[in-house]
Amino acid sequence: MRQRTQSINALRAHLAEHGIIAPQGVWNLPGIQRLINEAGKDIEPLVIEMSRLYLAQIATLSAQITSLEAVLKKEAAQSDASSRMMTMPGLGAITAMAIEAFAPTLKVFQKSRDFAAWLGLVPRQHSSGGKQVLGRTSKMGQRDIRRLLITGAMSVIRWASRKGATPGSWLHAMLLRKPRMVVAIALANKMARMLWAMETRAC
Repeated sequence: MRQRTQSINALRAHLAEHGIIAPQGVWNLPGIQRLINEAGKDIEPLVIEMSRLYLAQIATLSAQITSLEAVLKKEAAQSDASSRMMTMPGLGAITAMAIEAFAPTLKVFQKSRDFAAWLGLVPRQHSSGGKQVLGRTSKMGQRDIRRLLITGAMSVIRWASRKGATPGSWLHAMLLRKPRMVVAIALANKMARMLWAMETRAC
């Protein structure tokens, strides 16, 4: 998935050099394809050809990811822990299997916050005149799982943005006040804590 993201970013940078601003994210690939087709008359054929090479590379990587996901879904379905984890919105087979493979048993963490901290999803805390100030999220922790949880959180946010988050809900309030990436990290934190509760109660 990282390679595909890098290829999409390279395509966006290539287009930006020629005055075409493409949206971020794999879900916007159809829109990027339309932008390239519409710009065909206005920019050099070589630019279009390079863009299509990028798109072909991205399509190949997407097919490989889809194939891998199918294999992992079958394996995850045979695991009670992975099956439980996949009931959480935004958490698929890849993330569930990564947690099983790379995280220690969640019982070793005394609190849900400890698991979130191990993942690097708990902001560093400072104190200012008795008021708690949250700093940047720590870069320590299991990076692969953290990245997957944040990606899953972003998918939940995209769905909520299209369908409308429940008025008065935590997510609705956060989306009104904070940038999406900040909300995604906060939601990934909540997901990690819910995972800890789910797995420690199941043990």
